[in-house]
Amino acid sequence: MEEKIEEIQLEEAPFCKEAVFSDGTILYRSPQEPNLFEQVKIRIRVKHNDVNGIWLINNNQKLPMKLWLVEALFDYYEVAFEVREDRESYYFELVKGDKTYFYDAAGVTEEIAPEKEFTILAGYKTPDWAKGAVFYQIFVDRFYNGDVSNDVLDNEYHYIGGSTARVLDWNKYPAVNGVREFYGGDLAGIIKKLDYLEDLGIDAIYMNPIFVSPSNHKYDIQDYDFVDPHYGVIKQDEGEVLNIATQSNKEATRYIKRVTDLENLEASNQLFQSLVEEAHKRGIKIILDGVFNHCGSFNKWLDRELIYEDAKGFEKGAFVSNESPYHTFFQFRKDSWPYNTSYDGWWGYDTLPKLNYEKSEKLREYIMEIARKWVSPPFSVDGWRLDVAADLGYTVEYNHCFWKEFRKAVKEANPEALILAEHYGDPSEWLKGDEWDSVMNYDAFMEPVTWFFTGMEKHSDQYREDMLSNHSNFINAMNHYMGKFQTQSLQVAMNELSNHDHSRFLTRTNRKVGRTNSVGAHLAEAGIQMSVMREAVVLQMTWPGAPTIYYGDEAGLCGWTDPDNRRTYPWGNENKELIRLHKELIRLRKSYQALKVGSLKFLTSFHGVVSYGRFDLEDQFLILLNNNDYEVTVSVPVWEIGVPYNYPMVRMFATDDSGFAVDAKVYYPDQGDLRLKLKAHSSLIAKNYPKRLMYLKQEV
Repeated sequence: MEEKIEEIQLEEAPFCKEAVFSDGTILYRSPQEPNLFEQVKIRIRVKHNDVNGIWLINNNQKLPMKLWLVEALFDYYEVAFEVREDRESYYFELVKGDKTYFYDAAGVTEEIAPEKEFTILAGYKTPDWAKGAVFYQIFVDRFYNGDVSNDVLDNEYHYIGGSTARVLDWNKYPAVNGVREFYGGDLAGIIKKLDYLEDLGIDAIYMNPIFVSPSNHKYDIQDYDFVDPHYGVIKQDEGEVLNIATQSNKEATRYIKRVTDLENLEASNQLFQSLVEEAHKRGIKIILDGVFNHCGSFNKWLDRELIYEDAKGFEKGAFVSNESPYHTFFQFRKDSWPYNTSYDGWWGYDTLPKLNYEKSEKLREYIMEIARKWVSPPFSVDGWRLDVAADLGYTVEYNHCFWKEFRKAVKEANPEALILAEHYGDPSEWLKGDEWDSVMNYDAFMEPVTWFFTGMEKHSDQYREDMLSNHSNFINAMNHYMGKFQTQSLQVAMNELSNHDHSRFLTRTNRKVGRTNSVGAHLAEAGIQMSVMREAVVLQMTWPGAPTIYYGDEAGLCGWTDPDNRRTYPWGNENKELIRLHKELIRLRKSYQALKVGSLKFLTSFHGVVSYGRFDLEDQFLILLNNNDYEVTVSVPVWEIGVPYNYPMVRMFATDDSGFAVDAKVYYPDQGDLRLKLKAHSSLIAKNYPKRLMYLKQEV
């Protein structure tokens, strides 16, 4: 009798969406920044033996992808095509059995969304040195006084309703209306502290404006051609300060001599040149602040304060005479010379006259020459940060035309110069490869980070309980706003916790609403949570982009929003433990390409808890953050970032309420999942160990 054999059909395993991954980093797009008519290789990762086929869809052509690499968990597929358009777009089609899936910048989907496709902008390159670099922002007057001979004097000149004041107490809180008070920080002070900055591990210094200007913030430029002698060198120092009853700066002869004497101006430029040279010797880049939307009422082209009316070697200003060679540099509403006050000011401020590029070819050419001058020898700075860049000009169309020309001028003079813009909102219209390199990253970093960790608005003007520890808001905001960037622009974006326009992050950890004029400066230090600060720094130093330390943040400096955020660096009173934390995290970041320019993937997250991976083929990092006031247990699928099943991971860094730790601790995932307990307000960085085994696909 013949035995009947029953056929058993094994059910096919479901498609593993969590394994699918591709992005714009060098592993998945090579070269990462292709030129027009250059071959580019595109790759995608899927679970081992999980698909029947993968195709790349590019401009209606369907290109079959071939197996490129097989490793412990994943198969990598690759295809090459020639970049033929200025803007190329693509997505992936994956087939498993009788099902078809698509993968775009938003992840696995069953429907095609053109706006979510990956894009390549031909020839769009950002400087490699800036990708993932660590920046340090210095508000010069408040960093270190290296030369008391150039300090601004009491009553040296008059500005915005009062006379200048020289602050002798370095630790004094900034006054509410303290635009005229000066603490004496200067370029000599930065030079003297370069060893400190080198030891900290920074890659670049971004300085708030340093050109001749009457305020301590210097966003009211007086002369774009020269460094302010109050930051530089004063060799000729004749004349008198103002009589206490006098408000006319025409009589401020000491000030006029200091800022118009060519010997002072040239010596100040030479000192700046020395600063750049000393920084470059230490491998530190220098970025200048460019204020090109407006200048200041003291500016030599306008000369509302009559500083230059009788100064040797200067033309009459446009305020003084309609025969001025700078007459077209400003928009005047009335024909009321001499001393015409009817010019346009930025946001109506008469101390910030708006520059009238549309009506002045000479002005545009002048600023383009300034753009080239400072990134060229002998100064050779490494980039520009652009103040209120989207406001420049009177129309959007002109704004884009200007920045296109600006980029061309800067990159021709110094191809490795970085162009960063101050911008709030969607920057994508300026990030197409022919204008800015990137932006100060408010929307895709500072805003979501401060809401998640502190529940505070970035000026400390509002507290929202619903935003505190809201993991969904954090992840959604990050994904949404990071999607507005090309990868090469995201990798050089300035990621700050604090800066000169917002409250100090450490102050935000107290969850108190306030400003100096409403609650007093001292309350900025009340109730701060150092453990939350540690968590935030861990995220900052492990996130894609250029982490930027606002001077003193690493030393525990507090402060409400402007002007209290501009307190002096606390030399001699630093929080040394916080400085060590920064140094260790910077060292760790700079040791691994995965942390600088690797891929990012969110993992397990729930209320108060966020985890993500930074990874490439060689190294996989897990970052865990618990912002809750209580201990939690987290199970994280570390296999999704490439850690093979049951391979150990080693703790590289950890923080909690008591401080931070760098001693190693080994963890053992179970079938790809790592289960850990996290204390309240703690963080953890763990790395794959040992290196996973990989091998290339062998040809049959």
